[in-house]
Amino acid sequence: MALLVRLLTLALALALGPTATLAGPAKSPYQMVLQHSRLRGRQHGPNVCAVQKVMGTNKKYFTNCKQWYQRKICGKPTVISYECCPGYEKVPGEKGCPAALPLSNLYETMGVVGSTTTQLYTDRTEKLRPEMEGPGSFTIFAPSNEAWASLPAEVLDSLVSNVNIELLNALRYHMVDRRVLTDELKHGMALTSMYQNSNIQIHHYPNGIVTVNCARLLKADHHATNGVVHLIDKVISTVTNNIQQIIEIEDTFETLRAAVAASGLNTLLEGDGQFTLLAPTNEAFEKIPAETLNRILGDPEALRDLLNNHILKSALCAEAIVAGVSLETLEGTTLEVGCSGDMLTINGKAVISNKDILATNGVIHYIDELLIPDSAKTLLELAAESDVSTAVDLLRQAGLSTHLSGKESLTFLAPLNSVFKDGAPHIDAQMKTLLLNHMVKEQLASKYLYHGQTLDTLGGKKLRVFVYRNSLCIENSCIAAHDKRGRYGTLFTMDRMLTPPMGTVMDVLKGDNRFSMLVAAIQSAGLMETLNREGIYTVFAPTNEAFQAMPPEELNKLLANAKELTNILKYHIGDEILVSGGIGALVRLKSLQGDKLEVSSKNNVVSVNKEPVAETDIMATNGVVHAINSVLQLPANRPQERGDELADSALEIFKQASAYSRGDISGGYEDTDASDDVVSEGYGDTDTFDGVVSGGYDNMDTFDGVISGGYEDTDTSDDVVSGGYGDMDTFDGVISGDY
Repeated sequence: MALLVRLLTLALALALGPTATLAGPAKSPYQMVLQHSRLRGRQHGPNVCAVQKVMGTNKKYFTNCKQWYQRKICGKPTVISYECCPGYEKVPGEKGCPAALPLSNLYETMGVVGSTTTQLYTDRTEKLRPEMEGPGSFTIFAPSNEAWASLPAEVLDSLVSNVNIELLNALRYHMVDRRVLTDELKHGMALTSMYQNSNIQIHHYPNGIVTVNCARLLKADHHATNGVVHLIDKVISTVTNNIQQIIEIEDTFETLRAAVAASGLNTLLEGDGQFTLLAPTNEAFEKIPAETLNRILGDPEALRDLLNNHILKSALCAEAIVAGVSLETLEGTTLEVGCSGDMLTINGKAVISNKDILATNGVIHYIDELLIPDSAKTLLELAAESDVSTAVDLLRQAGLSTHLSGKESLTFLAPLNSVFKDGAPHIDAQMKTLLLNHMVKEQLASKYLYHGQTLDTLGGKKLRVFVYRNSLCIENSCIAAHDKRGRYGTLFTMDRMLTPPMGTVMDVLKGDNRFSMLVAAIQSAGLMETLNREGIYTVFAPTNEAFQAMPPEELNKLLANAKELTNILKYHIGDEILVSGGIGALVRLKSLQGDKLEVSSKNNVVSVNKEPVAETDIMATNGVVHAINSVLQLPANRPQERGDELADSALEIFKQASAYSRGDISGGYEDTDASDDVVSEGYGDTDTFDGVVSGGYDNMDTFDGVISGGYEDTDTSDDVVSGGYGDMDTFDGVISGDY
């Protein structure tokens, strides 16, 4: 029967339309947390709330879902207890808290919530208790007994020495002349107190914590006949100075004061708003090397970035932090603000020495370490914080490290230390040139790089950019982590040493004795011109060993069929540049023959059609060569056509090449193609190949991903849009915004 009633109710709601199912205005974060605590406590009876208590303290919190499962607040373990939810009480012999608390006046309600010390001090004034017991509508933010006990003795003495002025004014500052419930307490609002209309600052955080002048609400919304009582964990006092005025008053901010004046930020810090200033003390500035500090203080742009990195966009009270939270600064960086016990942390370090200094336009926390953003650092300073110390040492040995500390606009393509696990290379003229080719002549940001872009280096080379589904590569090396953008230069950490292209694909093959038989085959098939001209190719190059491993009759059959030889060679050539770092679980690369090659990477081993690649990423100006120790077979059941016109010449060339590879013939073969000697330093005109549209790709089934256990046959236009890769996070494979 109960089920039938529920179904009928649901049917009626659906019939009435969506407006019938709406439950009024959205709940505030505090109400959501309270609701969660009710749900966790309902097994103990009606109106029971689950409360988390931090072990070893008296701190209690209504629990949210995350805290419930973690059972930690500020890294400290918690225990769960069950209490009556606000406004309810126990009844002897009954489960839970079934009875609503009887309403009484504000004075009596303060006793109910545990603010008996506030009652005591109220009694010592002549005027306040009659107001609290009389007609009207008020809100009282009543300090807990512990809050009064924690007041410094000199502060308490000054209050009680003149109860009808100092104490009365202090208590009136905790009052508002109307009823204000938590759903009205909005983040960043100011309430007018009953003491000289002074403002009380309210902050209502997404985690459900509500603060009043940075004092946390412990028990909220306790109704009285003439208002409402909220229990808070501190005695609050009036706020009269803005952030700039506090900086000017405090001696510990002498250096900060000068820096703010030099940067022109004083206008911001004395204006309207709600900011958090992580204010570095004089000692924080003194910890920075003098050379670095003087450089920043003398550079208006770097100085402004430095100071903006210490300003959060909203007021953050210490009591609002119960776990780590990422917050954006005015400079645009993100700081991880957390807590460990009673200490606040920034990026995991306990650098806050004094917290919750209130200003009319925000809050100040003293910090004893300077938070220097990347945008105020040199390339050398960025590199010192990254795992690229070996690359920096190589630059020093080569006499090139001044490029990292000067004012040149550069991008340093710095190989990770793991690249040199077998030892750092010896510095000679060739290595010095290679290191110069790891420095690009402009300050880049990886999010603006696009497929086919060319970059000019200090070494005189042009490097190409390749954008793949899950990686962003420059020549044979891929970016291994988020780039760091400094004052003048940007640091890219790379997963290997770059090898700039030194010639065409044919130049590469002819310059390596391992490929002499392949070169002979290419000559006889008439493909030399193709591999010498501008283009973008991926060549899976069979070594001499691969040809020699073929059964003689099969090799002879191949060489006797010119059509088949050409087809097989074209099947080894992809129509796009695919370096090893761009290969995911499976990439289907279209060959010049027409069929697709299946290229995969697992445990750092690249395979093509399940055959392992012996050497990857031999870069050429018009492509890339990957050496393989087998000859790839065409897909099964393709029609075989025989052509004898090139058979005799092919067999003769192969005999010579085979003998040459065994060392039977000294010297080499005749260079019959004058274009073989042309070495192009550039990437070539990408518009000459079929598929470049507006700087992107069209119909090039190259970078297919693995989706739902199968292969998705998609165009590379999914990867590259209008000449760029948009705001794609190329490191995580997530298409979402900048990184």
